[in-house]
Amino acid sequence: MTANIALEKVFDRQGLAEKEFGHGQAAQSGNSDTEDGANSDGPTAETEQAAWDWNEDPHNPYNWPSATKAMQVGIIASIAFVASMGSSIMSAAIEQLKDEFSVTTTQAILPLSLYVFALGLGPVMGGPLSETVGRLPVYMGGLIGGTLFTLGAGFTHSFAGLNILRFLAGFCFAPSLAIATGTINEIYKPAKRGLPSTLFILTPFLGPGVAPVMGAFLVHRKGWRWTQYAILFFCALSLLLIVPFGRETFHAVVKRRRAKKLGHVVEPSIPLRAKVQLFLTITIFRPVLMMFTEPIVGLACLYVSCEFATLYTFFAAVPYIFQTVYHFSLEQTGLVFLSVVVGCVLGTVTILLCDVFLYRRQIPRHPPHMIPPEYRLYPAMIGSLGLPVGLFWLAWTARSDISWASPVVALVPFSWGNLCLFISMLQFTVDTYTGTVIASATSANSLSRYGLSGAFPLFAIQMYTRLGINWATSLLGFVSVALLPVPWIFFKYGKKIRALSHYETPTY
Repeated sequence: MTANIALEKVFDRQGLAEKEFGHGQAAQSGNSDTEDGANSDGPTAETEQAAWDWNEDPHNPYNWPSATKAMQVGIIASIAFVASMGSSIMSAAIEQLKDEFSVTTTQAILPLSLYVFALGLGPVMGGPLSETVGRLPVYMGGLIGGTLFTLGAGFTHSFAGLNILRFLAGFCFAPSLAIATGTINEIYKPAKRGLPSTLFILTPFLGPGVAPVMGAFLVHRKGWRWTQYAILFFCALSLLLIVPFGRETFHAVVKRRRAKKLGHVVEPSIPLRAKVQLFLTITIFRPVLMMFTEPIVGLACLYVSCEFATLYTFFAAVPYIFQTVYHFSLEQTGLVFLSVVVGCVLGTVTILLCDVFLYRRQIPRHPPHMIPPEYRLYPAMIGSLGLPVGLFWLAWTARSDISWASPVVALVPFSWGNLCLFISMLQFTVDTYTGTVIASATSANSLSRYGLSGAFPLFAIQMYTRLGINWATSLLGFVSVALLPVPWIFFKYGKKIRALSHYETPTY
């Protein structure tokens, strides 16, 4: 514990926790003999340094014009959409992959699952790297790398090559999903983050809903390779946005560059060994430890991961259900996933309404910035009811004597509850912990979420074949019922649970 705290202090001195410069007060002395200030008729470097206030500096992302901020959100949203659509756009290609590469059903699902696994592993490298070199290089490098690997996946004639390239594409795209929340926090102050954060988080949820629709039409009319080419079109759009309009948002990097330009003394970089040790602590060792020792992190990871995995199970199960029971064509099956899109939109509306009418009403009742994290749980509590309703509805109405419309509509409350649960639990976790512990807690969530989500589709068809549609889906419903009390328990006993934490948490 002591070693971790010491490392985090070094991390802060590096400037990665936005404490590198004290509003222009650091290094106000010691530069009087610089060439810029020696023979200048105008303001000296000392004058510029003394007058520099980071809070008022136009280069501070908080002070950017609204249009510039909106553009940055649009850029990261477009990349996040590309990353998420890649996870499900091949769900309709299983039969074609089986025929072309002579593989089994489980093997044909591997390109999808490996991509999802990579989404969980990519942030392990991309997150810390973005706090060293900045967010923008990670966005651009990941986007370019993901584009090239996706291009390779579309042209390969080797099944092993397809799996490797899909994994590498997901690994490159993944950091954009992990660091985007940090980007939004760096350009919007807390009071104004609600709307842009919610609208951004909607995009990676829309990807798994829209992509299977696109994939079904592309696979049926053009072949599975066009699913990869379609991703390239969206990659090109993101590149056209980020190259001319993308800007660095990480405060420590922006402040360092600004300080150098004004002649401030910049502290030397910390040793590589300390960086590596801190990286291993924050992104690998501590997330795993927190999953097993922190009730809030462990239960949140378990609940969110199981419901996310259920969503990804449907990428294999929905075609099986609607082609077996209702004899849907490939394109008709793809259209079923529009229900997921509808549910995500309704979930976004629910979260915004809870924020306006439930969370913000707590502001006058508590000291500034001291609202208990439990008030973030309203959407999760509401959404937890929609998850089992949707699953049991789907389980027992997917019958030939009942219209196909009923199981299609059943996906709406499930996806609505899933989005409400994910965003609410994430906000609760972020408000519960402080400093670099937040990164570890969210990293734990990402690793567990995508780990289970990649694994579930691999046995989905076998489960539905042996248990039947009714009981296989009901099994997923029973899991959601078992985990339903989690947000309710956190809401009622959250303060007591937080007090038991090994890390610093709010006492209010």
